[in-house]
This record gives sequence, structure tokens and C-alpha cells, in this order.
Amino acid sequence: MSVVIVGGNECMERKYKEICSRHGCDAKVFCKYQGGMHSRIGSPDLMILFTHTVSHKMVQCALQSVSANTQVVRSHTSSVASLQQILQQYTA
Repeated sequence: MSVVIVGGNECMERKYKEICSRHGCDAKVFCKYQGGMHSRIGSPDLMILFTHTVSHKMVQCALQSVSANTQVVRSHTSSVASLQQILQQYTA
């Protein structure tokens, strides 16, 4: 399963990827807006938006670039526990 995480803390980027790999997921993490982000997102199976730590511009870019088959989950917190809970729910 491919996962894209938009938002979160930069210092937690490696941890987010490790947690996703433990759940059998390939992850891309975008903590800050980057040029060309629209094309780099691709068509993931699951997109996680950490809404507390993300700009409106990033949310709009991310939502415009996903396909109809992508499940979008919004979480107000960007903690490890919330990521684990989301992955347990959607990878089971």
C-alpha cells in the first residue's frame, strides 16, 4: 500500500516513514511545500493530512492531485500515536 503524508513535523519525517514501513506501506512525506509537489504525489492508496501543521496551499495542492481511488484521512494531530492508529485502521 502506498501512503502520502502531508504536513507534520520535519523532525518526525524519518519516524513517519519507519512507522509506515512497519505496517507494510511505502510512504512519501511532505512536511513543507515543495515546488513540483503536485506531480510528485502520484496516485497513492491513502493520503493522510495532518491539518494542524499544514498550510491551506499544501492541502489544496494535495487534494487536487489525488485520484478518485485515493482514501483521504484528516487528522488534527501529527503524533506518532495518531499515525499508528490511522494505519492500523486502513491497512487491516
